[in-house]
Amino acid sequence: MRKLHTSEICTKEIIMKQIIDYQNELSGKIALVTGGTKGAGRAIAERLKNAGATVVISARNQPETPDKELHFIPADLSKPEAAAKVASEVFERFGKLDILVNNLGGSETPGGGFAALTNTDWEETIQANLLAPVRLDKAVLPKMLEGKSGVIIHIASIQGKLPLYDSTLPYAAAKAGLINYSKGLSKEVSPKGVRVLTVSPGWIMTEASIRMMERISESSNISIEEAEKGVMAALGGIPYGRPAKPEEVAELVGFLVSPRAGYLTGTEYVIDGGTIPTI
Repeated sequence: MRKLHTSEICTKEIIMKQIIDYQNELSGKIALVTGGTKGAGRAIAERLKNAGATVVISARNQPETPDKELHFIPADLSKPEAAAKVASEVFERFGKLDILVNNLGGSETPGGGFAALTNTDWEETIQANLLAPVRLDKAVLPKMLEGKSGVIIHIASIQGKLPLYDSTLPYAAAKAGLINYSKGLSKEVSPKGVRVLTVSPGWIMTEASIRMMERISESSNISIEEAEKGVMAALGGIPYGRPAKPEEVAELVGFLVSPRAGYLTGTEYVIDGGTIPTI
């Protein structure tokens, strides 16, 4: 058996120390993840929990797989009164909030372009994808600013710059607004100690995406693989060759809220496998 050189032993010790440090780097932090019961939101909540944070998740419905280490607050944040309720519960129980991940969002509007969309389609989509994070930020920021620290992450979408007009136009418009708002908010609160960042994923293979592929496969009489290729073609192609995994998005968020990213604020981070064709 080959003996390890001193340099190799030192390198392994450094790597192990880094792993231990990363596992505890959010120890003592209180985090809130909206839409945290499934998909990317659940992956983000798990990632922050594994880094040592105490994590609160909110959503309209109970998690399908409950985790006693993830504190659940039921709330429909698309309703104006819900933000104050969630913020109040977090502060009453934990006394502070260090990390807010505004992950809530999605699109349930019909395809068919502008003519197929009703006023309700627009209003409901903008409430969930733009106004919900705006209201929750407003509810938690006074405490963060009082403590002169905190991180707010807005989960937007590449559709903020790459809208699919035939299927998700209100969603794309709302996410474009969220990206712009996030940048403006960062300029206001970063000098006071609160970092604000945007993460814009491309297509993520969540449970909802899998169900969508199954529906497309069944309705079009094609395979799941062909359905995936069709969606990627509609996006203009994904150079990496596949959608993102929820855990990959969560890993980016985990880094951005950590002390290792302490100088980062006001920036949008795109995680799309190369989908957006421009720089």
